[in-house]
Formats: sequence, C-alpha cells, structure tokens
Amino acid sequence: MGWNLGFPELVVIFVIALLVFGPRKLPELGKSLGKSLAEFKKATNELKRTWEEEVKAENEELKKIQHDINAN
Repeated sequence: MGWNLGFPELVVIFVIALLVFGPRKLPELGKSLGKSLAEFKKATNELKRTWEEEVKAENEELKKIQHDINAN
C-alpha cells in the first residue's frame, strides 16, 4: 500500500490505543495484531506461490501447443 509511518505517527497511534484499550489490554492487543499480520503475510505468500505455479503451467502448455502447431 505504500504507507510511510514515521516515529511521530507511531507515537500518536500508540497513545490513542493506550487511551482506548488501557495499559492492561495493550500487550495482548499487540500480540494478537502481530499474529494476524503474520497469518496474513503467510496467506499472501501462499497465494503468490500458487499464482506463479499456475502461470508457469499455462506458459508450458502454450509452448507445447505452439510447438505442436509449428511441427505440423
């Protein structure tokens, strides 16, 4: 997405989260957010890998068809 968060922006987000959730819930919230981001990244990488495999398979199929056409 291209979000560039600097230190001041992170401090504001932290302060707002502290006010909304309180100091006791903040570590739990951070842990949950970290796990969610890790799962999202894993799923994204898996989708990318699957997509690349499908594109590769399609390219091989097209090359085979082109070779068959050129042979005739």
